[in-house]
Amino acid sequence: MSRFRPSRLVVAAAAAAIAATALTSLLTATSASAAVTLPPVHEKFDYQIGGAYTPPTGVKVVTRDRTAAIASGAYNICYVNAFQVQPGEQSQWPSDLLLRDAQGKLVIDEDWGEALLDIRGAKAARVAAKVNGWIDGCASKGYKAIEPDNYDSFSRSKNLISTSQARTYLKLLADYSHSKNLAIAQKNTVELSQYRSSVGLDFAVAEECGQYDECGDYVDYFGNNVIVIEYTNSGRQKACSAFGSRLSIVQRDVDVSTPGSGGYVRKTC
Repeated sequence: MSRFRPSRLVVAAAAAAIAATALTSLLTATSASAAVTLPPVHEKFDYQIGGAYTPPTGVKVVTRDRTAAIASGAYNICYVNAFQVQPGEQSQWPSDLLLRDAQGKLVIDEDWGEALLDIRGAKAARVAAKVNGWIDGCASKGYKAIEPDNYDSFSRSKNLISTSQARTYLKLLADYSHSKNLAIAQKNTVELSQYRSSVGLDFAVAEECGQYDECGDYVDYFGNNVIVIEYTNSGRQKACSAFGSRLSIVQRDVDVSTPGSGGYVRKTC
């Protein structure tokens, strides 16, 4: 259930332009996002989207799937697959909200067997209405933030979805999250970090930014409000070496399994 899909796009901008844009992004805050509570920075974190369990000692921030109860005594982030359809849930969506190519075939994320949602034009509001219902559920359970996954689905859409359409749709979710006093994360998609303020994103959740030398790009736009998940020893070591004193960093197994299962891995700096 891991959403790992590292961005391999190069953020190609002059150093001066990046610095100026990043500073503007960090200093700009909407009145809505100012009312939310952000995850505490540089705290022990656990990524539990593959199944909930008692957090290890000292963990202060936990991400769990929207179907799970919160972890007592921690800052809880609610994972929502906002741009694609979870396996087995395709029948729960109107057929016309599933993205189709010119031949009428569903556009599928082959890595995870997930149909992409059609967030183009007026359909964005209809998709958002369903996802906002999940956000309501997160709020009622006591979550403090939303992690909407697959922001980068445009890169798997056969050029049917633009980055502008992805941002427009995510802003609908961000505005609604803020109306429920929930913070909202940018999940991966480092190349769109420059738009964090206009979209309304409060912090970042970055998978394998250590492995792919992208952590600094997130920090440029989100400061220390970045949560890092690595899936290899080398990625964790690189992230910890460069940002271990500033960011929340954890290494998990790719399946994000629970303790007691054969593949369970959890390491920190």
